[in-house]
Amino acid sequence: MEEARVDKWLWAVRIFKTRSIATDACKKGRVAVGGAVVKPSRMIHVGDIVSVRKPPIEYSFRVIQLLGSRVGAKRVEEFMQNVTPREQYELLELQRVSGFVDRAKGLGRPTKKDRRDLDQFAEELPEGIDIFDWDEEWD
Repeated sequence: MEEARVDKWLWAVRIFKTRSIATDACKKGRVAVGGAVVKPSRMIHVGDIVSVRKPPIEYSFRVIQLLGSRVGAKRVEEFMQNVTPREQYELLELQRVSGFVDRAKGLGRPTKKDRRDLDQFAEELPEGIDIFDWDEEWD
C-alpha cells in the first residue's frame, strides 16, 4: 500500500475511536499533514507527520507504515511513531493540576476530588507564601 486516507489511518492506528469521529476532526480543521490542515480524503504517505489537535494539546505522529484496517493496540507502534514535543504533555499536566482554578461558570460546586486537588496544591506551595493577606484591614 503506497497511500491511505488520513481519516482511515487515524482510526486504524487508534487515534480516534470511530472513523466518523476522525472524519469530523478533519472537517473541523483539527488534523494537519505537514503543517497544512487537510480534508478527510487527503492521502498520506510513509514519512508524513500527522498533527491532531485535541485541546489543550496537539499530538504529532510520524507515519511508519500504512494500513487499511484497524489493528490491535499492541501493534500500533509498528505503524506510527509519536513525535509530540514534551512541552505539549507539560501543558496537559498543567491543565490537570490547575483544573479546579479554571472552573467554568455554572458547573456547580467543586467535587471531593477537586477539594483534594486544591488541598494538595496548597500543601505544595513553598514556605512563606500566603495567598491571602489576613492581617490587612478591610475598609
